Amino acid sequence: MVTNTSGKKKTAIARATIRDGTGKVRVNSRPVELVEPELAQLKMLEPFRIAAEELRDDVDVEVSIEGGGVMGQADAARTAIARGLVQHTNDAELRDAYMEFDRSLLVNDVRQSESKKWGGPGARARYQKSYR
Repeated sequence: MVTNTSGKKKTAIARATIRDGTGKVRVNSRPVELVEPELAQLKMLEPFRIAAEELRDDVDVEVSIEGGGVMGQADAARTAIARGLVQHTNDAELRDAYMEFDRSLLVNDVRQSESKKWGGPGARARYQKSYR
């Protein structure tokens, strides 16, 4: 069985394909062990640590990520993998465990950065006014 899911964080979009296999996790066609920085790698593998470690040995995960920064991509991949595992195993207990640990494992973070406006250097900040 093959399961396709996606996850988003800021401008990063991750698409995960989960199929029965031997425990390979690949991110953008590279093994997840080569992902730098290590904190991003740990974040991507979080769904496997919450679920049973044996679950990783039963599935192959292929994730493709585009857009955003390093940690945004890691969060998006984490959501896509967790959603895929829940769909693939069809396990309500696993879903509840993810929800109890962190809701963002299964639900996209919809927050976006506010766009810059005229009259200032950013979204809300204004240029300083001089009286002399």
